[in-house]
Amino acid sequence: MLTRRFFLRSSALALAGFGAAPAWIVRASAQAGSKRKILIAIFQRGAADGLNIVAPFFEKAYFDLRPSIAVQQPGKTNGGIDLDGRFALHPSLQPLKPLWDSGQLAVIHAAGSPDPSRSHFDAQDYMESGTPGRISEGGWLNRALPPAGPGASPVRAIAMGAQLPRTLRGNQAAVAVNNLDQFQVRNQNAASILESMYATTPDAKLMSSGKETFEAVKMIDTINKSPYTPANGAQYQGVEFGRGLQQIARLIKADVGVEAAFAEIGGWDHHTNEAPQLTQLLQQFGNSLSAFAKDMGDRMEDIVLVTMSEFGRTAKEDGNGGTDHGHGNVMMVLGGPVNGGKVYGRWPGLEPEQLYEKRDLAVTTDFRDVLGELVVHHLGQKADSAFPGYKAGEPLGLLKVRG
Repeated sequence: MLTRRFFLRSSALALAGFGAAPAWIVRASAQAGSKRKILIAIFQRGAADGLNIVAPFFEKAYFDLRPSIAVQQPGKTNGGIDLDGRFALHPSLQPLKPLWDSGQLAVIHAAGSPDPSRSHFDAQDYMESGTPGRISEGGWLNRALPPAGPGASPVRAIAMGAQLPRTLRGNQAAVAVNNLDQFQVRNQNAASILESMYATTPDAKLMSSGKETFEAVKMIDTINKSPYTPANGAQYQGVEFGRGLQQIARLIKADVGVEAAFAEIGGWDHHTNEAPQLTQLLQQFGNSLSAFAKDMGDRMEDIVLVTMSEFGRTAKEDGNGGTDHGHGNVMMVLGGPVNGGKVYGRWPGLEPEQLYEKRDLAVTTDFRDVLGELVVHHLGQKADSAFPGYKAGEPLGLLKVRG
């Protein structure tokens, strides 16, 4: 039996195809001519190895700690891609080098959460909540959104995936979409009945959720009626992460009011045989990010994309050619407003006395300092709204602040 709550809980939330939606079309048309700032969060689930993603090749200790898995120095066979004479991108991230050279890509090293947890689940929840050490109500990106005004887009906050991530849960409306092309209704009569049920429920919150869901459904159905071809020769790899970024690009270009988006890529927990696995995963990661930037073209002037992972890996490789759960990590910020071409953050060093608990890269930049700057200078919102109780440190200067 179909019920309102079953519909909201199930994957059937991703439905479409039962009629036009004149109200949103009018709103979208009005918004098309205005520039809208968009923030995209990318989560690397599984604890990515920041020390090999952006390798500190100037550190002798780096090679001593990782005799079999270290990224080789620039200039050597399969060596890293020199960024500044000290740090090098993993060779699989070659597609990101033009973005670095053009000043659209910045790196923040030794970044992460001050919470010491090495539990994937706890650390992910803390980071997505924006409250290390505790899980707060909703997620940081949901709280960072400005209040929804009259006629706000039902897809102003959207996640690529089967369920809404903690990052986007909260008071502001958000929707999860697994696949735009499959976002369709199979039984139009059932959909019409459900829409009527939501419209007449005495539960005001449920009524609002249902209305927002059906508006999103109709909007995406209309978008799907026009074929999409990535611009500027961009080619997304046929992997889930690449498809997700392509779908975000498609929604942004449709001018339907996207303000925040979320995508994720898993598979970073490399306890054994890390080198070949990381090489393959970073190829997907780098190619997808590069394709997105190329596809968006001039639209990148209003887009900032940030990457993060719950924690890093141990500085020393283990006995199986892998790494274990660590602490400090690397974040990247990409977009037209970015002060790129620079590695930000204070480097703590890799000598035994410099490591966190004598085993991990220390955290010298709180991830909330990074995200907070994006919330303030890109979205124009207050950082303490997104990160309750947190007092930011000195600004890093990640974005070009326009007067």
